[in-house]
Amino acid sequence: MGNRKSLTIVQLNDSHAYFDLHQELFWEGNQAVYRPAGGYARIATLIKEIRAESNEHLLFCDCGDTFHGTYPALKTQGQALIPILNALGFDAMTAHWEFAYGPKTFKQRAAELSYPTLAINVYDQATGERLFPPYSVKEVGELRIGLVGIASNIIDKTMPPSFSEGLRFTLGREELPAIVDLLRTKEKVDLIVLISHLGFPQDMQLLSEVQGIDVCLSGHTHNRLDKPVLQGKTLVIQSGCHGSFIGRLDVEVEDGEIVGHQHQLIEVKASTLPDPMVDKLVQQALAPYQEELSTVVGETATALNRATTLESTMDNFLLQALLECTGAQLAFSNGWRYGAPIVPGKVTLNDLYNIIPMNPPVSTTYLTGKELLAMLEENLERTFAPDPYEQMGGYVKRCLGLTVYFKIENPHGQRLQQVFVGNAELEPGRTYYVAFVTEQGVAQKYGHQRKNHSEHAIDAMRSYLAKHRPMRAELKNTFVVV
Repeated sequence: MGNRKSLTIVQLNDSHAYFDLHQELFWEGNQAVYRPAGGYARIATLIKEIRAESNEHLLFCDCGDTFHGTYPALKTQGQALIPILNALGFDAMTAHWEFAYGPKTFKQRAAELSYPTLAINVYDQATGERLFPPYSVKEVGELRIGLVGIASNIIDKTMPPSFSEGLRFTLGREELPAIVDLLRTKEKVDLIVLISHLGFPQDMQLLSEVQGIDVCLSGHTHNRLDKPVLQGKTLVIQSGCHGSFIGRLDVEVEDGEIVGHQHQLIEVKASTLPDPMVDKLVQQALAPYQEELSTVVGETATALNRATTLESTMDNFLLQALLECTGAQLAFSNGWRYGAPIVPGKVTLNDLYNIIPMNPPVSTTYLTGKELLAMLEENLERTFAPDPYEQMGGYVKRCLGLTVYFKIENPHGQRLQQVFVGNAELEPGRTYYVAFVTEQGVAQKYGHQRKNHSEHAIDAMRSYLAKHRPMRAELKNTFVVV
């Protein structure tokens, strides 16, 4: 019998550049309640405490969606985060929205970090070389740990083309067994930890097909898992989003196997004292934008959040603004998962940038009823496909002006039961005037006479708030499961 060794693994995923305290949603009974949470300085305090407790036997990993999601991050193409992330002391990360600034800039950001970005599944199209190392080996106490990264595989499939210019993305399914074998035989690791941004359903499917991973740190789908899920012998955890939570997994290892574990989903509470050094870095990063972003631009009577799959109050506000700005019959935005909630009361410019940090132009196009039906079917497939690998959406595409009755479990192309535009049934041969606010997902494939307007998303929302005090954006049952 070998001797038992302990290790503490801490996960951060999908923090989306939320530098400091922000509102977060929690369900209590049938109510959504809101309270402040998160911030890198509070995360730093928790990590220090866990380091001390675990006697420095700590592995701290980031699953990506870190460099994108707030105004200061986008304004600096992720640069503002570098000193803070380096101070937190991560061991490795992987990526998704990091590619938003283009592969070249992301490569530059990755080089500025004091820890590696790992991805077994991102290739340079011209050379066939990997953009990042597939794995790294870390010695923690007496344990040798193999860290493997899988980046999001949908970047060249659903994101704007500039994200993946010159790159090819795979699922990582074909590459993973050989890497696992290499780590076990050549690198002689005791434990293999997968840092993934594929999404929870995709990770579960992948781990049912590939053996030999001990722990999977899952990201992308913003799941709050309050206990690990076991897939075969692999422990899988995921820890919410916006840096409102970190996941802690304590494992006991003997002869290269996990023989015991404990897990905590830790809320990063407002009452946690911020680490003074990291707090100073956070305030420095935010200082140039503080005055502009704290401008009050209106008021909301509705709590705005994005935490629901079929429709959200946050996107209903955005879509109401698009309809008013363009005079369109229908408005669509993407099914984004990120965006810290906005509680009833004053709305700041910062809140608007949290809703749609890219601030794309408002665009309009003409879609036939037939195209609308095809677009909706494709989006529902990307959200609810029975094969997890075919799930490439965030949530269901956000829409106003439509009422869609559908069956989740029906096969692709047969989910829609009835669709209404206003109170009239959608007519396949008719043309509809439609507003959009993204190039992401399936939007860019459909329509004709597409036109970008001079107004951007933030302009449209500001105008809407100015005219509606307070603004209301309740759920309207746009998508109804029947």
